[in-house]
Amino acid sequence: MATGVRSTRDSGCTFGQEEYSLYSSLSEDELVQMAIEQSLEMSSSSGQSPSSIVQTHPRTPGQPQVTRPVVQNAVQQSCTKNRSPLTSAVPTANPPRIHYRYDGRLFPTPKPAVQLDPVIIAIKNGEEETLSNMIKAGKKLSVPDKDGWIPLHEAAHYNKAGCVKLLLKAYPGTVDCRTLSEETALYIATAKGYLECMTYLLEAGAECDITSKTKETPLYKACENKSVEVVKLLIKFNADVNHRCNRGWTALHEAVVRNDLDIIEALVKAGAKIEAANAYGITPLFVAAQSGQLESLRFLTKCGADINTQASDSASALYEASKNEHEDIVEFLLSQKADANKGNKNGWLPLHIAAARGNMEIVQMLIPVTSKVRVKRCGISPLHLAAQHNRDDVIEELIEAGYNINALLSPERSRLFEDKRTSILYFAVYNNNAEATEMLLKAGANPNVDLINPLLISIRLGSIKIIQLLMEYGANINAYIPTHPTSFPATIMFSMKYLNLLKLIMDFGGDAESCFKCEYGNHQHPEEEQRRDNIQQEHKQSRIVQFCEVVSTPGIYRWAVPIIDVLLDYVGNVNLCSKLKEHIDSYDEWANIKAKLEPPRPLVHLCRIKVRKLLGQERLKFIEVLPLPGRLRRYLEYDYTNDFV
Repeated sequence: MATGVRSTRDSGCTFGQEEYSLYSSLSEDELVQMAIEQSLEMSSSSGQSPSSIVQTHPRTPGQPQVTRPVVQNAVQQSCTKNRSPLTSAVPTANPPRIHYRYDGRLFPTPKPAVQLDPVIIAIKNGEEETLSNMIKAGKKLSVPDKDGWIPLHEAAHYNKAGCVKLLLKAYPGTVDCRTLSEETALYIATAKGYLECMTYLLEAGAECDITSKTKETPLYKACENKSVEVVKLLIKFNADVNHRCNRGWTALHEAVVRNDLDIIEALVKAGAKIEAANAYGITPLFVAAQSGQLESLRFLTKCGADINTQASDSASALYEASKNEHEDIVEFLLSQKADANKGNKNGWLPLHIAAARGNMEIVQMLIPVTSKVRVKRCGISPLHLAAQHNRDDVIEELIEAGYNINALLSPERSRLFEDKRTSILYFAVYNNNAEATEMLLKAGANPNVDLINPLLISIRLGSIKIIQLLMEYGANINAYIPTHPTSFPATIMFSMKYLNLLKLIMDFGGDAESCFKCEYGNHQHPEEEQRRDNIQQEHKQSRIVQFCEVVSTPGIYRWAVPIIDVLLDYVGNVNLCSKLKEHIDSYDEWANIKAKLEPPRPLVHLCRIKVRKLLGQERLKFIEVLPLPGRLRRYLEYDYTNDFV
């Protein structure tokens, strides 16, 4: 190991070695500064100049020993590590002391500890005689420090009642002095619960209702700390029990949220208003219901508090208890005849929020006391919220209670959703909830009332089970989207990328023929730019998008021919438009599909198409249970065609 260099860490890694892991996070300037500091430290300890200190490196046998100045060595290694040109660094006469973190990064030298004021030391240690001597010696003990604290504040903070008494006697005018946080000595003592100090301050004339910056009085702080004796002491000295903090809360609000019955009773006896509302219109009873404090709620109810109190947003105490899932509070409020038909500003009743939360116990309590007429006026059913939040058990309970399974969102609420959904079933399908979907369909939900058919959503999600359920219960297999008109069903458009789904749609009676009825036919299709101009000219009339235009888009183009191949199995003799022919002609390997188009189509195929049309969509859904020979059924399902060839 190199000699003459002191290690910067216990690991023993130095600048003279090839190991740089400890200094990988240092910049070039920091490495230079580190080397300079080491050089100056060694020079001061050995009496040599920095330039005269050299570092000896181990040499290979047979080679001369190599030496170099420490500073030069460190700087060169820094340049090698950072692969950058050497920058100039001139050492100062008195470089600052640098300390290093465990990971090698620099941090400044810590500041020396500040010496405490002798007055504070005397107060902290309870040295009353020392403090008295300072007062007699004429030392001014009423001058505030940088935080606005005077010795009286310190005495209250450290619970030194004797010191408080001495300071009040010497400086009676400081009894209500405030810190920069506008806290008095009484407030400080109250926050700590120091009864003896408080008593001296109150007897010396301390004002009970001076507030801090947050507009909190000592009484409010005592309620926050659940200090019953402190509260009673402040009340004894006429503290204002109805003072409001900056949020409008009173001491009673704070006592209720802490569920301290002794303090609540003391405040009420002292004249606290039980209907005092904060900045949001919240009364103490509302706070009790909101926070689940049953004992406080019972006490306030006995004192005559309004059981149907409502906040500024019209939410009732019952609504808030249901929202926070306090079953015991809901039960008590209902036993006191709380109105379950008071809605909040959004029109939601307690049953709505209980259904959204999925609390079955609360839902069961609210169902008998909630008016179905009032629910209908809300424009949203609890079933909507239960389906939206996947509360299957609540859905079942509401269905059994007789709630309308086909209730629709009001237009105002429907507009809040981009897809303009309205039905309960739509929410269940959108969440890919097969169990809820089946439950709703069995109860009589209509699958064809939404602007966007739920079947389209299930196809987009690729849920085979939900697709089959919807089609079994009458979903329109050839559903369109009115706002985006196409010449072919939207169900086909949504399933194009998934050939298995497309075949399933066709098996259930999808209209494949509409895909080959192009308005341009064999004529040349307009170019994209020209088509955009036509759209702008006819903006008042919705333009119908053709099948060939959809399959020509970049996302679908590579699937065009396989899609056409599937569709051809469900149509008779058709003619392709020029754009579709262009797709098929562009690839030689699709010659078999081209041959399939050649008229006439096989008679066996045409007969199958005709029989399927005669059966109709409803029978095709249940073809497996129709009284047909198995061979014929397989033929109609495209499962076994060779028997008829």
